[in-house]
Amino acid sequence: MKSRHSLKDVAKEAGVSTATISRHLNGSLDLPEATRARIDAAVTKLSYHPNPHARRLSLGRSDTIALILPDIANPFFAKLAAAIGMAAEVHKSMVLLHATFNKSEREVAALRRAAQNQVDGIIFITNRAPEERVAQALNDFSRAVILDEDVPGGRAPRLLCDNELGGVLAGRHLRAAGHRHVAYFGGGADLHSTQTRLAGLRSGLTKNGEADIEPTLFVGDHSPTSGRVLAEKFLSQADHETAIFSGSDELTVGILEVFHERGIRVPEDFSLISFDDARSLHLFAPAITSVRQPVDLLGARAVEILFSDTWDQPDFKALTELMPVTLIERRSVSAPANNKKRPDLGM
Repeated sequence: MKSRHSLKDVAKEAGVSTATISRHLNGSLDLPEATRARIDAAVTKLSYHPNPHARRLSLGRSDTIALILPDIANPFFAKLAAAIGMAAEVHKSMVLLHATFNKSEREVAALRRAAQNQVDGIIFITNRAPEERVAQALNDFSRAVILDEDVPGGRAPRLLCDNELGGVLAGRHLRAAGHRHVAYFGGGADLHSTQTRLAGLRSGLTKNGEADIEPTLFVGDHSPTSGRVLAEKFLSQADHETAIFSGSDELTVGILEVFHERGIRVPEDFSLISFDDARSLHLFAPAITSVRQPVDLLGARAVEILFSDTWDQPDFKALTELMPVTLIERRSVSAPANNKKRPDLGM
């Protein structure tokens, strides 16, 4: 005895073709009442349940998109994933989530799995500089959006926050408070975001007609562990620096852990600005001034691009769209410590 009846079984029971059954169940065929009743009776008698996957494929879509990101435990990526999921629901699409932990093998494997699942599109996020093979695998998709961090060689629309503007806002705010010697903690020297935020910071610190003020660069990766390492390195080398612009909230957490252990105060000893504002920085002591990325808008716009009807335009995949950022002033920035009694940092 069959445990599950097929469409052919229902057609035989109702005395019509499989195409008639399929179109009736899809709501795309107007049938006489008697025929509809006969089909419905056959469906009920045989307890027939259409295969939703096969039905979607027959319509040329899977009603799923793939989201590939580095780490779901990171609050920034968690919020971004939630925003993408909510936006995809509007398009009656589900999100298949792949966490790569910033490993090349996992990025390639996730892209291959998404292709096997025949997803309708892919949103790709990394916070490292991927190898060429990652870009090549990404380019195999007819619809893909590169989100948050650039992928060199990727032929897909890019949706990034305005990293340079973020650096400019941080630099201007620190300059207005009297700072000229600033350290920038970035997530990798080869990252597009690190370079553009650094360029913006340099611009924001420098007034017209002056020689460029060059921030001191410390790079690692976007994690609290890296923040700790870079903070220790900074404290062992700090000379004239009076402020830090941190490239992510994750780095900021590590910085603050080291500062707390060493008895270093913010902003009395060093002023601090963080990039992202994905964590509850307003609850820190002191509340941390930040450059806020519009996480919800980034997620919603990425999905909007993915489902856009302009993919047939020849230059669409060359699109680069920047989302604005804003400076959220709190209490972690004050006048430079070297205008007061500079603390003994134990160097």
